[in-house]
Amino acid sequence: MFNALVVNKDENSGKTSAAVQQLSLEDLPEGEVTVAVEYSTVNYKDGLCIGPGGGLVRKYPHVPGIDFAGTVETSSDDRYKAGDKVVLTGWRVGEAHWGGYSQKANVRADWLVPLPEGLDTRQAMAVGTAGFTAMLAVMALEDHGLEPGHGPVLVTGAAGGVGSVATAILANLGYEAAGVTGRPETADYLKSLGATRIVPREEINETTKRPLESESWAGCVDAVGGAMLARILGQMKYGASVSAVGLAGGAGLPATVIPFLLRGVNLLGIDSVMQPYDNRLRAWERIAKDLPMDKLEAMIQPAALSDLPQLGADILKGQVKGRVVVDVNG
Repeated sequence: MFNALVVNKDENSGKTSAAVQQLSLEDLPEGEVTVAVEYSTVNYKDGLCIGPGGGLVRKYPHVPGIDFAGTVETSSDDRYKAGDKVVLTGWRVGEAHWGGYSQKANVRADWLVPLPEGLDTRQAMAVGTAGFTAMLAVMALEDHGLEPGHGPVLVTGAAGGVGSVATAILANLGYEAAGVTGRPETADYLKSLGATRIVPREEINETTKRPLESESWAGCVDAVGGAMLARILGQMKYGASVSAVGLAGGAGLPATVIPFLLRGVNLLGIDSVMQPYDNRLRAWERIAKDLPMDKLEAMIQPAALSDLPQLGADILKGQVKGRVVVDVNG
């Protein structure tokens, strides 16, 4: 028997409830690899899956947790053997398939990535889906020509999970990172990650009738979307790119095509869920090399399985700073 956070749904009221329960291996869904999970983390999707479901969870009871790191116990796939350290992010695990808020998990071998040298399982979950997405976003900007010295790189939602890691990576690579936040109390935290400039959210969050403004940003990692993204597109330098990774500010985009036509701006969509295996390996290797571990440690908020119902509610309200690392055995 082992512990897991199990979400149940009352069919009459439609309300969900989450609590730590004991499960057996027979309770787990089928999978080619059984992993002894060591750490997981908390993302916005996790908050939805722990709480209202958000259309992500189709079947109850359910074990959330969209990412985890741990040690292979058994494997019917030749790529993995007992004792291997592995990481899982994406593939709708924790949504359509039971996830990482459990001391054991059964998953497909295709969904796993070997833990890169230089990272342990705790650090891997301090990175998690948020950090993995941040690295994909930075890689996309660089693949489209961004280099240090081109000018400031904007990070929206900078105090959140994706934004925190993106800020630390950019600063470590020699970029001038400018962090957008609506929480003034996070300014010191962002500066500790390497941000050289703090941009108050209200300065950039309103739509404008002007399709183009002064060329301000050499690149942008955007976790907000909505009106803020529309405004930023008109402030990008000629030929610059925006990596779009989130929609905390809304899914709409009240923009014009003018920045694309007159300044050659690129809007790059970043998906972490179905990312091909080779690019996953590339991103994790870059994380191990380019994310300063001391900065990563400063982002960590430790938690246990029993803390997850409250943390799930908190992240939906935008009240989680940095990276929550869940010790599922703690």
